[in-house]
Amino acid sequence: MSGCASTRDTAEGTEKETNRFASYVEGDYRIGVDDRLQITVWHNPELSVLVPVRPDGKISVPLIGDVEAGGNTPTQVAAIVKNKLTAYIRDPNVTVILTELRSHEFLSRIRVTGAVRTPRSMPYRQGMTVLDAVLEAGGVNDFSSPGRTKLYRKGKNKTEIFDIDLADILTKGKLDTNLELRPGDVVTVPERLF
Repeated sequence: MSGCASTRDTAEGTEKETNRFASYVEGDYRIGVDDRLQITVWHNPELSVLVPVRPDGKISVPLIGDVEAGGNTPTQVAAIVKNKLTAYIRDPNVTVILTELRSHEFLSRIRVTGAVRTPRSMPYRQGMTVLDAVLEAGGVNDFSSPGRTKLYRKGKNKTEIFDIDLADILTKGKLDTNLELRPGDVVTVPERLF
């Protein structure tokens, strides 16, 4: 996955597409520690660099030094770099491209906990369902109560809880509650009450 932002003006038709993509990146992705950024300064290859975001949230750019990248969007970082470069270059054209998204790796994982053979945290994959995640965790163990499985999904203001009838999914093939997962979901299979 990569995102980019540029300070360069574009033709009207392309500008709408660029703005749509930039607003997606700006609305959904903030740069974090360990992300990798490609900073390109048009007609100035000596200033163009591929840099990691350091633990302090900063990146190092030739000529201008440290720039705060952590917590900002690619558009904001491009604007900061452009603003600092104007002291040295007339009207610099700066592009910031996210080449590796490492900081949000743990936010986009799926967790399976409780009465499964191997409770685990796994990378999210598009199209993954509750059954896929439980099977990847080794399936339910002998002490599970799969009919009382829950899916926890963090929303903007609260955590949503979905009842999953894993017993029906596993034994009867009823897929009504075999929901498609989203990044950050937690599936919990409780133990039987004796």
